Amino acid sequence: MNKVLNYIPKDSFIHRLSGTTKLVIFLTFSILCGASFDTRVLIALFILSVIGFLLSKISLREIRVMTTFLAVFLTLNFILLFIFNPEYGCELYGSRTVVAHLWGRYYITLEQLFYQFNVVLKYVIGFPIAILFISTTNPSEFAASLNSIGIPYKASYSVSLALRYIPDIQKDYHEISQSQEARGVALGKDVRFTERIKNSIKILMPLVLTSLSRIDEISNSMQLRSFGKKKKRTWYVLKKMTAADYAMIVFCAVILIGGLIITNQGGNNLYNPFVR
Repeated sequence: MNKVLNYIPKDSFIHRLSGTTKLVIFLTFSILCGASFDTRVLIALFILSVIGFLLSKISLREIRVMTTFLAVFLTLNFILLFIFNPEYGCELYGSRTVVAHLWGRYYITLEQLFYQFNVVLKYVIGFPIAILFISTTNPSEFAASLNSIGIPYKASYSVSLALRYIPDIQKDYHEISQSQEARGVALGKDVRFTERIKNSIKILMPLVLTSLSRIDEISNSMQLRSFGKKKKRTWYVLKKMTAADYAMIVFCAVILIGGLIITNQGGNNLYNPFVR
């Protein structure tokens, strides 16, 4: 389970929500994360995302691989941001408070640390929301929900296929990497990083070919079942909107409007604690 990111069926408040509602939640957090650099808004979103993750009853063990990937990505991103532009935080906030001097042009400043903290916070907010959306949403139910609010069923079904395809790609990558290792292509921790990257590229071609083959099989199966012949279709899995769904949509609208208002209070999208 923890090797592949896919739908994890559980009995939780988040799972019981409609797929449409979860899409609204995902879009609300994504829009605010992209539009806002206000630390107060980001911290509020982080708290809400953690609460949502706890309500979903999904354990960290079940998404261990993705958690490890996020930790490595955040570490590299934090280091590279400082290496390539160590003074950007000072330019952004219009002040410079030196904490320590490392070497050359590299100074540790409160402004740069605060800027990079906000960047990390954006990723940390987006991670649990994306995980929640994929892990708590049945692809078939999500397609049915989209169709029920007026989206053409062909487009809805395409989204469903995309959600189902994510775990298949991960599974294929894992199986191909094991096959390559059995043939002597080393990918373990004892291999140098550059060699591991080079050997990982050897997995891409079989993965692409496998994906193309699966796409061909799916398209043939859909044609044999006369997919798209009728203007409407019925759904085996359809979850109707409940009071909880409407309440969550209203809650998301309040969060979105309130977050945008707070973000643009000072005429820009950031919170500056260094203003004197």
